[in-house]
Amino acid sequence: MSRICDPFAYGDGPLESCFWAETVSISERTPLSATASADVAIVGAGVTGLNAALHLAEAGVSVAVLDAKQVGWGASGRNGGFCCLGGAKASHRTLEKRFGQVALSDYLQTERAAVEHVEQLLARFGWDVDRHSEGETLLAHNARVSQTFPAEAAAFEQTYGLKAQVTHQSELAAQGLGTSFHGALTLPIGFGLNPRKYLRGLAGAAEAAGAKIYGDTPVTETEYKNGLWHLATPRGQIITKKFVVATNGYSSEHIPPWLAGRFLPAQSSILVTRPLTLAEQKAQSWTSAQMAYDSRNLLHYFRLMPDGRFLFGMRGGLATTRPAHEAIRTRIKREFAQLFPAWREVETPHFWGGFVCYSRAQTPFAGKVPGADDLFAAFAFHGNGVAMGSYAGLLLAQEILGTGTHRHPGIMRATPRRFPLGRARRLLMYPAYLYYAFKDL
Repeated sequence: MSRICDPFAYGDGPLESCFWAETVSISERTPLSATASADVAIVGAGVTGLNAALHLAEAGVSVAVLDAKQVGWGASGRNGGFCCLGGAKASHRTLEKRFGQVALSDYLQTERAAVEHVEQLLARFGWDVDRHSEGETLLAHNARVSQTFPAEAAAFEQTYGLKAQVTHQSELAAQGLGTSFHGALTLPIGFGLNPRKYLRGLAGAAEAAGAKIYGDTPVTETEYKNGLWHLATPRGQIITKKFVVATNGYSSEHIPPWLAGRFLPAQSSILVTRPLTLAEQKAQSWTSAQMAYDSRNLLHYFRLMPDGRFLFGMRGGLATTRPAHEAIRTRIKREFAQLFPAWREVETPHFWGGFVCYSRAQTPFAGKVPGADDLFAAFAFHGNGVAMGSYAGLLLAQEILGTGTHRHPGIMRATPRRFPLGRARRLLMYPAYLYYAFKDL
């Protein structure tokens, strides 16, 4: 495979002390070791690929899922577990200018549909995923942002017909939302979960419906000939009618070649504390089960989990080497202590990192690849892949089947353009992050 980051980022180093991996066991799938065929082959055993596989298999389609590692090894199994609104990095104003108000409205309703899709899966299969939080809470990192919350609450109600709650700075501690912020806006859509418990359920359900999942099976080359895709792997190959790419930030530049330059992997890092006592939670005035994030462009996201551990994540890494990973470990602990000073000395035994994925237009893509024969892809969920990545998998299945009533907005069908600088495109992040850091002051 041809990837654009340091090899360390594609190994197990960033996952050495991942809380999810240490506490949730997912059975390893065996590699593909022969020539096999399927109606649809999916590369990527994360939430997108597994959702597509589940719905295709339930429709009677033969499906093979191949992953270079194992189920949920990538972003799907190492994220913060926020199932919430989101998927685009571009602002609503930007999207309205580019696509129009009708298209924007369609897309925003799709964000809600994505959350509801995961919720329906959990209810249908009865998976225990440590669900908690009634929606999500945005915390203002300065007074200027907090002044925008009433208007944002009104816009939310107009869009979704639901009430959003604005909390004044003086009321945060009483609601268990700490004392470091300038106000809060709580949107009643979304919930927190354990992402690996969700993945374990998805993989099992897809296999029960008839899908085949192969682990440790990287696709090394692809070729389309005589109306079929031939996907080569180290010990075998898959011959398939339709080919789905669901690798997001862990994609290769040439699997397939169309992907080259169209995705941008960016780091996100997470730490998890030991379980906090109720007294420790009260000392920081954070007793809320709400999943939350702050209003910075280079945001922090965090939540108190059901077992009392506190998860804290952040954006901002640029280099992808082991030394850079260790530097982020130091930085994230420093920023955690700044925002939650009462927990400065609390042990943080778990730390890991991984990639979120951006597109040049800062919008997600899901659908048939323009100009290609029987090639489909979904990627660029901009750090909101639990819900939107899951829903994108459903949309790919719907597209392949040619039937279904699930909302598929035009914004998500727009062909992603290539970034400038080709394989060196991550250099664009340096000035961008400096700009965001300045805006966050």
